[in-house]
Amino acid sequence: MRMSFLAGAAGMTFVGGSVAVSGLLADAPSLTIQSLRYAVACLLLLVFFRGRVVRPRGAEWLWLSGVVVTGMLVFNLALVHGARHAEPAVLGVAVACVPLLLAVAGPLLEGRTPAAHLIVAALVVTLGAGLVQGLGRADGLGLLWALVTFACEAGFTLLAVPVLGRHGPVGVSVHSTWMAAIAFGFAGLVLEGPGAVRRVHLDDLLAGAYLAVAVTAVAFVLWYTCVQRLGSARAGLLTGVAPVSAALVGVALGGPVPGPPVWLGVAVVAAGLALGLRSGPASGEVRRVALEDERGDVDAGDRALVVALEGQ
Repeated sequence: MRMSFLAGAAGMTFVGGSVAVSGLLADAPSLTIQSLRYAVACLLLLVFFRGRVVRPRGAEWLWLSGVVVTGMLVFNLALVHGARHAEPAVLGVAVACVPLLLAVAGPLLEGRTPAAHLIVAALVVTLGAGLVQGLGRADGLGLLWALVTFACEAGFTLLAVPVLGRHGPVGVSVHSTWMAAIAFGFAGLVLEGPGAVRRVHLDDLLAGAYLAVAVTAVAFVLWYTCVQRLGSARAGLLTGVAPVSAALVGVALGGPVPGPPVWLGVAVVAAGLALGLRSGPASGEVRRVALEDERGDVDAGDRALVVALEGQ
């Protein structure tokens, strides 16, 4: 469980750190760069994890498409348009509310009853993340885009749950990245034109390379590994790490030192994580071993682990 926690925390740390890097792409052809980002990430995953990807079938195509449309395409669109009508803090707070939705909807999607202590922990993490982000101003459209951002961030995790069992973190990451590369590539051709690649500068390529390697190829696998092993409700608490990471990376890159409310928010996020990630049934691990048991791939040690977890 500790390694799963560290995987999720590391993934969210990369995501939080990407905020400052993404700001470098404000004047670049973003759709084209996003397409290149996901294409490079997919190639890296295929090279590193070759032989561990299976072809989607049936309804799996719909779930994976949902991950791409909500968690990548519409999410990035909402950030761009939302920034024109709302301060960044408003969009950040919207994303910070995701743990609460995952604490309730995640277990229901997995066929379980939401745990009361995880809902309380999600509320604490959401409060702490909101303190870190701060509050900002927004008009009606800004609030609407913030709501879309919130829903899309949750969709990135929830819509992957039904396919994680068969495809695993690597398979979901590979299929979502190649599908996203095509989607962003088509949008880039239509909205930015085929000559957009010539407007990409060296700084844009370096920022895109960081997003492709750390925030996509690495962070996707780490995050989905955490979701598979801890369950979406517990893993969702770790999204509170992202705004904390964004604040700390901002300081490391020369930004102002955060004030007392931010440090209070960091402490509140830590308290929420401690509450939600305390010892308890790791439902994701139970499901993984159960699936392997059905295939005859589970050993006696894993079977004993399931007995211990289910008895907690």
